[in-house]
Amino acid sequence: MSYLKKPEWIWQPEGEATHVHQWVKQEGQADVVLFGAPLSRSSISASAASEYPDAFRKMWKGFTVYNLDERVDLSRISVRDAGNVSMHTTDILESHRRIESAARELAGETTCMIGGDHSTTACAVRGIKAAFPEETIGILQLDTHLDVRDPAELGPANGTPIRQLIDGETVEGRNIVNIGLHGYFNAKPLVDYADAHSIHMVTMREARKSGMAAAIAEAARKLSHVDRIYATIDLDVLDISAAPGVPASTPGGMKAEELFEALLEIGKLPNVKHIDFVCLDPAKDNHVAATVKTGVYAWLQFMTGFALRT
Repeated sequence: MSYLKKPEWIWQPEGEATHVHQWVKQEGQADVVLFGAPLSRSSISASAASEYPDAFRKMWKGFTVYNLDERVDLSRISVRDAGNVSMHTTDILESHRRIESAARELAGETTCMIGGDHSTTACAVRGIKAAFPEETIGILQLDTHLDVRDPAELGPANGTPIRQLIDGETVEGRNIVNIGLHGYFNAKPLVDYADAHSIHMVTMREARKSGMAAAIAEAARKLSHVDRIYATIDLDVLDISAAPGVPASTPGGMKAEELFEALLEIGKLPNVKHIDFVCLDPAKDNHVAATVKTGVYAWLQFMTGFALRT
């Protein structure tokens, strides 16, 4: 049974596809398949991140498919929107199961999941692992937090996805690279857990010292032995000044342009088969929807990198 519902957006005028809403299609084969996981009941902090997949789509009309900086026309690749995973009204675990099922259904394609809170990542990775049980999955994480809090205490909340995957033996800690950690936002027991499981932790200070492109290249080197990489982009990695619509954003995070540079490089990596963007709450955004616009731009940077693979 498929839990994916067709997207409800309909603005696709005839003619040349110069803008994103004209470029993304709803049927047929595509280079990348997009789907939404509109769940935020499992968020530790109050969040309407469940509204982000639809806000993301509505913002498309303001973006063209031509990247002037890279001189890349994205219309040379194709994207299909598979719609949103249908969430259960009250049952978080059932909603998680449905996300896992959808991710497994789409796992044979290059996928981009729009969350939702970060709990959705563990579901998607489990679905991919179920589709490819013999393959090794690596995780490239951009995040202010380690997300290794104990689900025995919190349930399968958005602070727990990486620990869920390690404790459930879906992903080994040595196959996880987290870039963007900084400051006073990870308690020492969580860092101790990460150390004990050999998670590669790259602080913002280290990433800035080397440059984002070099940091991503080094992460790729550390994950060069895995069969496929799942990139997860928690938008709380952004500095609080750049992300009014992210409940857990903090001082000292990435500048928007640093995130854009990182995603361009991530998009170029041939082993990156899956990516998600999570934890953006449109209800907390400012009057010009600055964070939603940043999120769409970030996704387009990944797509530009993907286009540059060939």
